[in-house]
Amino acid sequence: MQEPIPVGHLALPEELRAQAVGLRPERSDDAAFMDRLYVSTRWEEMTVTGWPDDQKLAFLHQQRQYQASHYATHYHDAQFDVVEVAGVPAGRLYLLRLPNDYRIVDISLLPEYRNRGIGGALMRSVAEEAHAKGIKVSIHVEVVNPAQTLYRRLGFVECENKGAYLLMEWPPRSPSPP
Repeated sequence: MQEPIPVGHLALPEELRAQAVGLRPERSDDAAFMDRLYVSTRWEEMTVTGWPDDQKLAFLHQQRQYQASHYATHYHDAQFDVVEVAGVPAGRLYLLRLPNDYRIVDISLLPEYRNRGIGGALMRSVAEEAHAKGIKVSIHVEVVNPAQTLYRRLGFVECENKGAYLLMEWPPRSPSPP
């Protein structure tokens, strides 16, 4: 694996700062928030199980632990940030900066913060930093994830179909709409 690029926090644009959006490193006391965030991104797909809610929650909390372990093992050099709005945790942005690829490992927001332009602005900020260095941005997305629409609108293109996931890339100097 390539050595990561040592850099500080992502520079946030005025449009996010005006909404009191900030980033801070994830901490151990964020575990309950991370459980809540993960559940919010997976709850709908659990409806087909027929399980009672407490069983769904237990399963999803366990899955979140598996995901956290996977990320810590395979993306240990990534920057794991909590997205805050007015000081309140609203989501997360996990970013691995490599010399030839800025990999968005994970980006997710609680439902009440979705469709407010926050996710798109964060991704444009990642791309602005990467593209200024001539580096692409990449992300894996589930084939059923509606966020693909946003990613394509920003400039991401599908590079590889991996079954349940697509690898999408936003090449440097790819125009994005205003």
